[in-house]
Amino acid sequence: MSIGLPLPYSASAETVRLRCRIGDETLDLAVHRQPAGGDCVLYVHGATFPSALSVAWRMNGQSWLDYLQSAGIDAWAFDFAGYGASQRPAVFSEPADAHPAFGRSVEAAAQIEVVLAHIRRQRPDTPIHLLAHSWGTLPAQLAAIARRDLVARLVLFGPVVPRDGPAMSDSAPAWRLISAADQRPRHRNGLPVDAATPVDEAEIERWCAAYLRTDDHSEYRIPPSVQIPSGPMHDVAEMFAGRVLVDSAAITQPTLIIRGEWDDVTQDVDAMRLFDALVNARDKRDVKIARGNHWMHLQPSRHVLWAETRLFLSEASAREFSAT
Repeated sequence: MSIGLPLPYSASAETVRLRCRIGDETLDLAVHRQPAGGDCVLYVHGATFPSALSVAWRMNGQSWLDYLQSAGIDAWAFDFAGYGASQRPAVFSEPADAHPAFGRSVEAAAQIEVVLAHIRRQRPDTPIHLLAHSWGTLPAQLAAIARRDLVARLVLFGPVVPRDGPAMSDSAPAWRLISAADQRPRHRNGLPVDAATPVDEAEIERWCAAYLRTDDHSEYRIPPSVQIPSGPMHDVAEMFAGRVLVDSAAITQPTLIIRGEWDDVTQDVDAMRLFDALVNARDKRDVKIARGNHWMHLQPSRHVLWAETRLFLSEASAREFSAT
């Protein structure tokens, strides 16, 4: 099943579908581009919502993709299989506990590699950078390690880092359901008790309504909810239980860790651990932005996030590109 939804990309946006082998089936990935003549940036979304609800979400008339495009960057995004405008796997039509967690980091990294290869065919002599959020930073790192020839720079926004939590079960369902009630509180996660919610109620409800529309079956569930792969959240749980799913020491590309001061997923100790693990990166930086949490890209602090990311990417050089 594929979802054919109107997405909030610019009038100049182009969308293609790429075939990708995932396990025993071949699925279509929806790849979106807002073209410009500069370096290419591919956005990699997180565990619970697709690119249309993150990098392409417009607040006050502008999305992160719009900003990148206006800066002369060839801006790309895609939806992992099981999300947004991409095809749903067969396991979505079966009971959740009938199969293991779908869409884990290794599978996701292979999807990123398919998209990277497509971008290289379209822009053969142009640097390509990866910009990943949350769980998406895990497959993005794997793809950057596997395809050093395709990835020039790496931006890890709110990355997931191993912690020393208690052991957990190795099993997880193939998919899960996420409702608006699950998503709504996340604008406050990590905020001080006396801090105001960064986004007003009307904007939160606009986003929640759009989120539910990313699944054309959501309205038939009680409560209305979106079916998503369980693999990403299982990866996060494993990382927090101490399992290392990515060898960050194998990354050689210049890497930016960027996060909000109230990010409960990437706390100071997490950022320090990842920074220290990037022993072979040609450059590495840790930038913390005031008054933002894990959803900073959907909050007022997004403008600083955008600017800091653009600054880091603008430093890529032709010499650096040839070194990959």
